[in-house]
Amino acid sequence: MTNIPSSILNKYSVFKQATLAGRYINASHISEPLKKLALNFEIEILEDSTLGEPIHLIKMGSGETKILMWSQMHGNESTTTKAVFDLLNLFSQHTKESAVKDILSSCTLYIIPMLNPDGARAYTRVNANGVDLNRDAKGLSQVESKVLRKVFHDFQPDFCFNLHDQRTIFSAGPTDNPATLSFLTPSEDIERAITPSREASMKVIGAIYSDLSKFIPNSIGRYDDGYNDNCTGDAFQGLGVPTILFEAGHYPEDYNREKTREYVFYALFSALNTIAMESYKKINTSVYFNIPENEKLFYDLILRNAEVDGKIVDVAIQFKEVLEDDEIKFLGTIENISPELAFFAHREIHCDSQRITLPDHKSLNENVIVDKILLKNEVLMINYEKN
Repeated sequence: MTNIPSSILNKYSVFKQATLAGRYINASHISEPLKKLALNFEIEILEDSTLGEPIHLIKMGSGETKILMWSQMHGNESTTTKAVFDLLNLFSQHTKESAVKDILSSCTLYIIPMLNPDGARAYTRVNANGVDLNRDAKGLSQVESKVLRKVFHDFQPDFCFNLHDQRTIFSAGPTDNPATLSFLTPSEDIERAITPSREASMKVIGAIYSDLSKFIPNSIGRYDDGYNDNCTGDAFQGLGVPTILFEAGHYPEDYNREKTREYVFYALFSALNTIAMESYKKINTSVYFNIPENEKLFYDLILRNAEVDGKIVDVAIQFKEVLEDDEIKFLGTIENISPELAFFAHREIHCDSQRITLPDHKSLNENVIVDKILLKNEVLMINYEKN
């Protein structure tokens, strides 16, 4: 039995922010949803980004436990932003829901829905100056990094949620299950000591894992907790604040991450609920350590047992996300050509030792972008959707 009320599980489509869809989410997309939310919550512009885009802060709740969360620190990681707006709609539209009332009366939430709007606009991991904000916690060289740190110091949160996307390459342990969600409690030091703040965040993750395993069994992973003092999560954890890294990953046939978004929403609600009720304190940290550690065992597509230049090989293709005309295109790139690749794939095509070539009958080579392949004189379209 999950701790997420059925009244919320059954109504997800009602409070899902329908205007936010797909992978490309920038400041223009969240403008109208923010205006509607301003009718119920306090919203302020913290500062402008490097290129002058507003960085918003949303405040809600009246409780003693203070929770800070931020999304799109990496501009091309938008799934958690969509889930955050779904969560905000729940809080604004369903105030009579008992679990919502409990969270908002027990907690005060500060949410930065898009920390890196310049990166979001360009669909890049880095900001306008080419800096990875999640590696700028020590230097604080960028305006966006300084904005987050100022909110952190002014608010003095009791918990931090650091919201990200992860690539499709990750499996939940050494299995053929993709890591649809992954979590991490960052380390505070190189020894990876289990400090009080780490223990608290481990227990919250354990509660999330217990709830979400009902929906995506064997598809939740745990990141390696190697210490990096340049990373924001490690820095905040080192300041004694329990910090949780959320990673939205791949769900089968969901490259636009609409199903993953729903599970991120449930994970966020689960985390807030267990903190509000303080039920996480009863969770044993062993639950966290029993979550399988992520491994890089997936390609997007593998052509099995194909003839290339007279040899029988497997051909692995990975999709690269490219922004074109305000849409994300998934470009297939040949990553690996080897006999019997010991990897899994989100889609496999068995070629039965038949020759494959490019449409111009040229041979396939690694690092080449392909959208079509000839197999048995038939054209295979190389895209993220099944033909």
